[in-house]
Amino acid sequence: MSEDFRRLRVLWPDHLGLARGKYVPAELAESGVRHCSGTWALGYDRAMTPYAPGSRWSEGLPDFQGTYDLAESRPGWEEGTRVVVADLSDHEGPSPVSPRGALRRSVDAWRTLGYEPFVGMEFEAYVFVPDGRGGFTPLDTPGAYVYGTGPSVDPHGLVDAIWKACEQAQIPLESVNSEYDSPQFEFTLRYSDALRAADEGFLFKLLAREVAQRMGLLLTFMGKPITEKGGSGLHFNLSVRDSDGRNAMNDPSSPDGVSALSKLMIAGLLARHRSLAGICAPTVNAYKRLRPASLSGYWANWGYDHRGATVRIPPERGEAGRIEHRLSDGAAVVHTAMAAVLHAARLGVVEERPLPPVEGGNGLDTIDAVLGVPSSLIEALAELEADETLTEALGSTLCAQHIAVKRTEWERFTSATTDWELSEYLPFL
Repeated sequence: MSEDFRRLRVLWPDHLGLARGKYVPAELAESGVRHCSGTWALGYDRAMTPYAPGSRWSEGLPDFQGTYDLAESRPGWEEGTRVVVADLSDHEGPSPVSPRGALRRSVDAWRTLGYEPFVGMEFEAYVFVPDGRGGFTPLDTPGAYVYGTGPSVDPHGLVDAIWKACEQAQIPLESVNSEYDSPQFEFTLRYSDALRAADEGFLFKLLAREVAQRMGLLLTFMGKPITEKGGSGLHFNLSVRDSDGRNAMNDPSSPDGVSALSKLMIAGLLARHRSLAGICAPTVNAYKRLRPASLSGYWANWGYDHRGATVRIPPERGEAGRIEHRLSDGAAVVHTAMAAVLHAARLGVVEERPLPPVEGGNGLDTIDAVLGVPSSLIEALAELEADETLTEALGSTLCAQHIAVKRTEWERFTSATTDWELSEYLPFL
C-alpha cells in the first residue's frame, strides 16, 4: 500500500447483498468500524422482521464490529479513497450471520479435505435509462446483437467507464460483451481463491452500479427485470487445487478428462438443487427467470459444454478445468451463494453421491431431467429449511436469519396489489 489516501471506505455484504459500511478518515483507518445489529432484521423496504436471528432484537439492538487488515485494502474507484472488505464480529466472536464468515467456513471445510477452492464468476445485467416520469425504462439499442462490443451495443460508453474503474480498483475483468437480449451485458471476472473472488465480485457489483449512476443510468443485476426478455444469471466456475497446487478437476486417464472428484462435486450440487435455490435465487423475481427451456439453471442436470444444464463442464481441461454452476442470479448474496455452492459440492464428495446420467436433451424442446427448482421463493425457503445438513454447514443462525427476512419479503409480495392485477382486472371488475 504505497499511495496516499484521505479516507477508507469500509464495506461488508449484508443478507440482502447490499454493500453496507462507512467512510473513515485515513488517520483513523486502523480503528475498525461499528454498526447496529438491527441491520440484520431489515428488508429492502427498511422494515424490520421482529426477532430476526442475528439482530439481537431482545437485547436492545447492540453494536457489532467490522475489522480488517489495512494492508489488504485496495485502491477505490473514488478519488482519494481506498476500499476494504471487513469481517464482522460481536462480543461472542465472529458474527454467525455474516456472509463473508460463512464463506470462510466453507473454504475451511474444503481445506480439511486437503483442497483449496477457486472460483471465477460471470455476471449478467441490464442497462436502464430514466423514463422522464421518475422511473426507468430499458436502454434502447436497436443496433445491438449478441457478442457485440462498441457503441452499437453501448452508446453511452458504460462498459469503458466500468472497465477503467475496475482497472483503478484492481478488480480483474476477463471479458465483457453484450448478451443475447438487449440491453443486457455479461461481465466475466478472472478466477481467484474463493474468498478473494467473492470480495471482488461483491465490489464489482457495487462499482458497476455506481459508475452507471454517475452517468445517469441504472445497471441492474435483478434476475428477470424485463418480462419479455431473458433473465440475468450469476454463474460460478468452480475448481479445487490439491496440496501440490494441481487442479484436481482433471484426470488425463479418464475418457472425458474429468476427475472422479469433479463428478462427486457435480452429484452433490444436483442432490441439493432444490435447497440451494433458497440461497442462490433469493427473491420473488428470481423464479420468473427459473423456467423450463430458459437455459437458466432450472433443471437438476449436468452436461458437457451444455447450456441447457445447470452444471456445465466447459471444454477446457488442464489448468482451466472447472465446473460451471448456473442456478444463481445477480440478486444472490455473492459470499453466501458461493459458500452454499461450495458446501453442496463438498458434501457430494463426503457423501460419495452417485452421478446421475448426463443430460441427453437439448434443454429447449427436449429434456431428460425430471427435477426442477421450486416454483416460488416461499417453496424454495421451505426446501432450504428442511435440508438440515446444508443449513448446518452454511450456518444454522445465518440460514434462520435469511429465511425469516425472506418470508417477510414474501408476505409483502403476496399482500401487494400489482400493476398486472390492475391492468388485468380493473377495467372489468
